[in-house]
Amino acid sequence: MVEWFVENMVMVWIIIAVVFIIIEGIVSGLVTIWFTIGGGVAAALAAGGAPIPVQVIVFFVVSLVLLIFTRPILSKKLKVGREKNYTEQLEGKPGLVVEPIEPFKSGQVKVGGILWTSVGETEHFAAPADTMVEIVRVEGVKLIVKEFTGAKEEGETENGA
Repeated sequence: MVEWFVENMVMVWIIIAVVFIIIEGIVSGLVTIWFTIGGGVAAALAAGGAPIPVQVIVFFVVSLVLLIFTRPILSKKLKVGREKNYTEQLEGKPGLVVEPIEPFKSGQVKVGGILWTSVGETEHFAAPADTMVEIVRVEGVKLIVKEFTGAKEEGETENGA
């Protein structure tokens, strides 16, 4: 049995790479994909006749280096493993001012049928009732808003925001 593995290391590494890509497809967290690449590199070394210890070392080195140095970059760009929560989804969306927002005072903004206490992005921001504002961020239970600069979203109404 051991002899078969030694004689067929290219196939062993390909099977390892396929197993890791299947696992990545199931969990999709950009963790095992790097071991797939490491398995591919090890398979190439096996095809070239490299000794098994070298194949194993290169497999782990390539996999771990890719995992450590490229996963954080790709995770941010692809936003892997994390969905925005409700308040994060509000950022950049329009809202209808129901109660005026005045400098140094909060007002109320309706977004998706929900009333939110809201303040301007700057202390001097003001927005009269029945105007649209854009949500900059959510701090606790309060919307931070600025002047609305975009078009209404699909399905948006003046009174439903």
